[in-house]
Amino acid sequence: MQDFTFYNPTRIEFGKGKEANIGSYIKAFSVGSVLVLYGSERIKKEGLFGRVTASLEEQGVRYQALGGVVSNPVIRLVRDAVKVVKEHNLQGIVAVGGGSVADSAKAIAAGATYDGDVWDFFIGKAVVEGAIPVFTVMTLAATGSEMNPYGVVTNEETRQKYSLGGPSLYPKVSVINPELMATVTPDYLAYSAVDIFAHCLDLYFTAKVFPEFTATLIENILETVLRTTDVLMDNPGDYDARGEFAWASTMALNGNTFVGVSGNTFDTHMIEHAMGALHGIPHGAGLSVVLPAWMQAIKNDNPARFERFANKVFGVAGADGGIAKLTEWFSAIGAPVTFAQAGLSADDVDPIAENAFGNAKLWGMDPLYPQQRIADILKLAVK
Repeated sequence: MQDFTFYNPTRIEFGKGKEANIGSYIKAFSVGSVLVLYGSERIKKEGLFGRVTASLEEQGVRYQALGGVVSNPVIRLVRDAVKVVKEHNLQGIVAVGGGSVADSAKAIAAGATYDGDVWDFFIGKAVVEGAIPVFTVMTLAATGSEMNPYGVVTNEETRQKYSLGGPSLYPKVSVINPELMATVTPDYLAYSAVDIFAHCLDLYFTAKVFPEFTATLIENILETVLRTTDVLMDNPGDYDARGEFAWASTMALNGNTFVGVSGNTFDTHMIEHAMGALHGIPHGAGLSVVLPAWMQAIKNDNPARFERFANKVFGVAGADGGIAKLTEWFSAIGAPVTFAQAGLSADDVDPIAENAFGNAKLWGMDPLYPQQRIADILKLAVK
């Protein structure tokens, strides 16, 4: 195990009805005004928006509201929101929604204390050195954004899907109420499960130093996702399954799986971000296409790890057996596993590879992933 420093200051408030306390959670940080950021108007129809804003009002927390965050959130809305925060002198942000809303909130929080264009943080022109506080009320479990300091946003003009991060972007308090996730559609439940798998397997298959504790932790997360996804597909209202799924999602990317690990890369995300940037494909749907193809391409780089995955997660032997079982499960829950199923064709391979190579260069992965290698991986999913 490598030497490490572990830091995660986010407080999780997990349980039924805890969104009604968000005002008191915020007030404890001496924050007197916030932007309430959300996606669709559905949260108003279902009463969640009203519960959140009533809690703010009870605590005397002034607020402005802004909706319209979409899957694959865009920099245009982030820029608009930064203007709102600055014009109204707001002191914090409450993200009510899934990972896209939480990611956008982090970008807005960083932009609120910066005089330049917030996109500077995504292209390495500026470093996030400060931010106004972020709080989240999660309605979907997938990205782990409720307990990490990262966010991903797409620039519609340049067609780049990039990330920002920094210690000041950890949410102060995140509410995880599994009841709020009961209306997640089957397709987005599937995409969420895939995203969690990719967070774990990018690390699992690429880490050079990989402690036994971390291996078993990841395997437990994956087993939990397999089991609870199958339950939720049949019974979306199962609170216990929904809760375990949500916590597995948080644990997959809150830093715990990286403790004592080194030499890992984030390969499938590097490639998928290009699919999202060019085609607007939901993140998990893109990953369900990329992940099995990538695994097939690299299986001989770490055969022992692939053998372990097949045995521990699916109870089968051999790298090919594990990949086949994963692919079958993705298909069974309704996630696409080929270009055609994702609405893409062979003609899309080279543009995606070119865009992904831009990500590879930004992340320092271009020696490992020249453009042709990315294209060759993508071609394994063209069927």
